[in-house]
Amino acid sequence: MDDIKALEVRITTALDRIRAGLPQSGDTQAAADLTAQLNDERSANAQLEERVKQLKSRQDGQIADMEVRIRDQAAQLASLDAEMQQLRGSNADLTEVCSKLRAVAIEGAVDPELINRALMAEVDGLTAQRSSEAAEVAAILSDLKPLLQKEG
Repeated sequence: MDDIKALEVRITTALDRIRAGLPQSGDTQAAADLTAQLNDERSANAQLEERVKQLKSRQDGQIADMEVRIRDQAAQLASLDAEMQQLRGSNADLTEVCSKLRAVAIEGAVDPELINRALMAEVDGLTAQRSSEAAEVAAILSDLKPLLQKEG
């Protein structure tokens, strides 16, 4: 029972404080001004929320575009790496065949098989180099396409 009386006193005190803070009947102009300010702030808040939505949408779109570009560039990098590995292998074969050819040439003997292998290794090396350069050009073009589309 004492709790109920204590709560009643607290509620009465709170209501008295609220009444004291409310504008009196003569302060209708002040209340109207406050209402107008409140409406202005609500309007500004709504505009800001809409702007935030637009910015978030644009940012999400840019993030999605960047993720696509990252995946594309990772694939291109893997392709370039494969081409470089092939080029290294071809160059290693060419170096080996050339050293054998050099040793045979020092002995004064001519081995047509070594000459043929050296030429084939050189052709393979040139083919691998050409593939590597083509992959590099493709990577450069894929980076330039978005820039050119923005300009056009």
